[in-house]
Amino acid sequence: MEKKKILVIGSLNIDWVIPVSHMPKEGETILGGNYTEIPGGKGANQAYGAARLGGSVTMLGMVGDDDMGGKLINNLSSQNIDVSRIERCKKINSGLAIIYVNNEGKNSIVVLPGANSMVDKNYIDKNSELLSQSDLVVMQMEIPKETVYYAIEKAYEGDKKIILNPAPAPEYLDDYILSKIDFLTPNETELEKLTGKEVVDIRTAIEASKVLIGKGVKNVIATLGEKGSLLVSSDKTIAFQGERVNAIDTTAAGDCFNAALAVALSEGEAIEEAIEFANKAAAISVTRKGAQPSMPFRSELSLN
Repeated sequence: MEKKKILVIGSLNIDWVIPVSHMPKEGETILGGNYTEIPGGKGANQAYGAARLGGSVTMLGMVGDDDMGGKLINNLSSQNIDVSRIERCKKINSGLAIIYVNNEGKNSIVVLPGANSMVDKNYIDKNSELLSQSDLVVMQMEIPKETVYYAIEKAYEGDKKIILNPAPAPEYLDDYILSKIDFLTPNETELEKLTGKEVVDIRTAIEASKVLIGKGVKNVIATLGEKGSLLVSSDKTIAFQGERVNAIDTTAAGDCFNAALAVALSEGEAIEEAIEFANKAAAISVTRKGAQPSMPFRSELSLN
C-alpha cells in the first residue's frame, strides 16, 4: 500500500533541558544541573517522531537565520523529512523552549516563539500545493492561532484528515473550527482549559470530551498520562489502559503519541488500533531523556 502523505504545520524550537530537584515555587531560586541543548518544538517533534515510525512526512514552519535554525532543519532532514519549504527569517531568532525536568520525570516548559510567530496566512498560501498533495494534516498551537485556524479551513476545504493537538492549550477554540477537526488530542490540562470542566479521572475526562463532541469535533482522543488515553466520539467511548513503565522524562510523550497516531491513521488503521499503537510509542518515549532523541523507531514496536 502506498504511504499516505503526512503534512505537519507547526513549530521548530531548540530545547534547553534543565534537570531540577523540584519545580521552583513563586519567589524561590533553585540550582539546576547541567543543561542539554536538543532540537524540539511540538511541530518538529511530531514530524520527527512520525518519520522515525515510517511515515512520509513534510514539515512546514519557520526558523531564524541563525545557527540554531540550521541545526533544526538539518536534524529533520536527517530523518528523510521534506524540509524544502521551511523558511529562514532574518532579524529574528529561532524558537526556544526552556524545559525543567524534576526527579520524577515531570516537566514544566516556557516557550519563546521567535520565528514561529512569523508563520502566517501568506506562508500557508505559498505552500497551498503541499496542502493539496497531503492526506493527513497535523497541527499544534505553537504558531499563531489565526494561522492554525486558516490552515484548518484550507485543509477542510481540501477534504484532508485533520489532527489538532491543542498545545499549548488556548483558552478556547471557536466552534466553527472545532467542527472541522477529525481528531482533537488534548491532555488533561488542555481538556480542562478548552471546556472549563475539572478533569481528575476517567469519568470527568469523558464528560469534558463530550462537551467538545457537542461542539462538532468528530473524535476527541484525550491523553491521560499513566491513566492511559480515551476515545470519545458521537457513537463510542473507549478507555485505553496506560503502559506500565519507569518514566524518566515525559517531555515529548504527547508529541510522540500524536506522531504515532498520525502514522497509524496514514496507513489505514482503525482509530482504536491507531490509539493502541500511539500508547505503545509514547510509553517507550518516556523511558528516555529528551524530546526527539526519545522517539522510538518502527522496529521497536509494531501494528498488530
